[in-house]
Amino acid sequence: MKIISWNVNGLRAVFKKDFLHWFKEENADIVCLQETKLQEGQVPESLVNPPGYFSYFSYAVKKGYSGVAVFTREKPLAVEKKIGLERFDSEGRILKLEYKDFVLINFYMPHGGRDKENLDYKLEVYDRLFEYLKKIKEKPLILAGDFNIAREEIDLARPKDNKKNIMFTPEERRLIDKLIKMGFTDTFRKFHKDETGQYTWWPYFYLARDRNLGWRIDYVFTSKGITEKTKDAFILSQVMGSDHCPVGIEI
Repeated sequence: MKIISWNVNGLRAVFKKDFLHWFKEENADIVCLQETKLQEGQVPESLVNPPGYFSYFSYAVKKGYSGVAVFTREKPLAVEKKIGLERFDSEGRILKLEYKDFVLINFYMPHGGRDKENLDYKLEVYDRLFEYLKKIKEKPLILAGDFNIAREEIDLARPKDNKKNIMFTPEERRLIDKLIKMGFTDTFRKFHKDETGQYTWWPYFYLARDRNLGWRIDYVFTSKGITEKTKDAFILSQVMGSDHCPVGIEI
């Protein structure tokens, strides 16, 4: 089974950049998208239910903002779009799909704001997430998406310049530490422990992607029961169309 996650930074925009060709070529069993930035009725017709897939969308109340989607070959037993935090749920940031043998959750976690104006909200979301995960830990879990945090210095090109910046503050990094202490595995680091220069997001300015001045803020985490079955984890940095690139695992 191949699972891929990608923050597309606008599904309609990336659709015009040969997204459908990429989607067919990857031939993944599950594809999770974040920051789809569309409303119901705006999904390109060929993505409403692509051949061989079921599709699920969570839309933000605010137009052109946030949103997540999942395309899956196997129809889930149940689908949920909320964790019980009003602002987060209204922004269309989560899709939980329950299958017979595992639960998949697709996240688009808040950024926090360049000036940290939304950092308190981000911390609140993570606190609620931890409570939520504790309640559903009876099944193996897969957490995929844009977590908007680089955990270690190896996970960004210029750690010393960003120690006080959003997505790399000590309080944010501790959140990923807590997730790991809860029993979740950062699948990419399981297979690429000390590999440097592996990023999933690059700022648009200063030719950052060409210079590989990036951050690894997109993850696939697995809990016990899935981690042992994971054969590989990867970053598809050559895939263009967004300021992020896809990440994924094979089980």
